Amino acid sequence: MVFDAPPAQAVHAWMPSSPCGPGCVEATAEVGTARVLARLLGVTGLLISYPLLNAAAPRRHREGLQRRYAHAVLGCLGIELRVVDQRPGAESARYAGPGDGVMIVTGHIGWSDVVVLAAVQPLGFVARADMLDWPVLGGLAKRLRVIPLERERLRELPGAVTELGNRLAAGDRVAVFPEGTTWCGRAYGRMRPALFQAAVDTGTFVQPVRLRYLDRHGAQCTIPGFVGDDTFADSAKRILRSRGLVAEVVLRPQEYPGLDRRDLARRCERAVRGTELSLHGSTTEWIEASATRVQDPAPLPAPPAVAAAAIHHGVDRRGLRGRAVAVLRRRTRDSRITSSR
Repeated sequence: MVFDAPPAQAVHAWMPSSPCGPGCVEATAEVGTARVLARLLGVTGLLISYPLLNAAAPRRHREGLQRRYAHAVLGCLGIELRVVDQRPGAESARYAGPGDGVMIVTGHIGWSDVVVLAAVQPLGFVARADMLDWPVLGGLAKRLRVIPLERERLRELPGAVTELGNRLAAGDRVAVFPEGTTWCGRAYGRMRPALFQAAVDTGTFVQPVRLRYLDRHGAQCTIPGFVGDDTFADSAKRILRSRGLVAEVVLRPQEYPGLDRRDLARRCERAVRGTELSLHGSTTEWIEASATRVQDPAPLPAPPAVAAAAIHHGVDRRGLRGRAVAVLRRRTRDSRITSSR
């Protein structure tokens, strides 16, 4: 059954982990057993019918279908979606326009994050590789074109970064969870810079998203947390039983990729977290992939005109992307000439 999916197990010292556990999950108002069963039947029906309708729908209508299905799943789970767009000049609450590649980054709380983000606008994901083997959800993940990440095998990381870069260069929208694991929502880890290399390599803008769950009184809620020894069943039961759960998605101003993945990761972390302090503090180390990828170039200060334009929503993304790639190639060529002398 789908509810037997286990939590990830740490198998090496650099594998992402968090100190969150059952003690982080606080009780909230619950619905009755009849409502829980109705929700479960609704979600099951949607998961079974989606592959059939998606295959039958014309390609031009599939994105709208995916978004409506994500909304329907949230409704069956009893989760209300609230989107707050804080980007200057934004015309609609979506990540990007047609054909505009963008990397979406946010903190990771639980499996429901995927449904919440897809309800804003359909997109692909970088996710734990074993998800593809889960019954029902595995098939759905494949249809969403999930990029599998073998967290247990660090040597597989460069391949995932390359695939992510290819997808971004092709104009896809792809969400990543740079913390590398789930936290309870009140605590969080550092955004590790490895996956940001794909945005740097392709000159792709990054969309920071502040995601949190609220209870019916507007207080931050940890019910959706997929932490500690939780199985999928444990987390799903809590969500199905909850009353008045709200998923709040805040779209922060997009970040220009620049030339340094570490700087980009720090900027996105500030955009997502602001001045908010983690319940447990920063207890994890960043994964550095410099042993398996080229060394990061030293960051160059952006010209004032470029920096000002980069934070504006109506910026010419292709022009800035071309300039970033051109600068990076010129710096690489110059360094090779210097080393050969």
